[in-house]
Amino acid sequence: MTGDALDHQANLLGAVSLAVADRAAAAVAAASDGTAAVAGNPTAAAALSALLHFLDRPSIDQLRRVLGLTPSGAVRLVDRLAEAGLVTRGPGGDGRSRSVALTPAGLAAATRLSTARAAALGSALAGLSSAERSTLDDLLGKVMAGIVAEKEGGAWLCRLCDLTACGRDEGTCPTANAAAAKYGAAAVARS
Repeated sequence: MTGDALDHQANLLGAVSLAVADRAAAAVAAASDGTAAVAGNPTAAAALSALLHFLDRPSIDQLRRVLGLTPSGAVRLVDRLAEAGLVTRGPGGDGRSRSVALTPAGLAAATRLSTARAAALGSALAGLSSAERSTLDDLLGKVMAGIVAEKEGGAWLCRLCDLTACGRDEGTCPTANAAAAKYGAAAVARS
């Protein structure tokens, strides 16, 4: 492969990534039903998604680490989501921490956002055959494994993922598998 081909492919990957991210963000914003705490706030949407798909009453600190926020930023986000009636705070694992959980309204909002994101992402693949989708799955898995291998700190890559769709529990999620290889299986075990 020549340098020009790599540059073209990298550029195309960037354009596709941006177009898909824009499409998903627009779908999530539309599904927010005008909820000010979520509309136009991808971090709030990511918080609701994480609470829906894989965080079970996390501490504010755990939510902060998933989202890549500062402690004060996480508190402000939880304040906004609580004021909107989407989450509640409860006792944490120790006397010093607080947990966060979806309210019924938060569960409904998170489900709407997740469904809208899934539809937007699915429609982006509509022009591919089953065989092409399988090839793309293999290639994207390799790209994600490389990203995980290079990533240090910051927000979790899975913060908007549907962990059922990714195949994490079946051992087919390339991100979780790469993280397990990098950090050890115990470090990425689903809690």
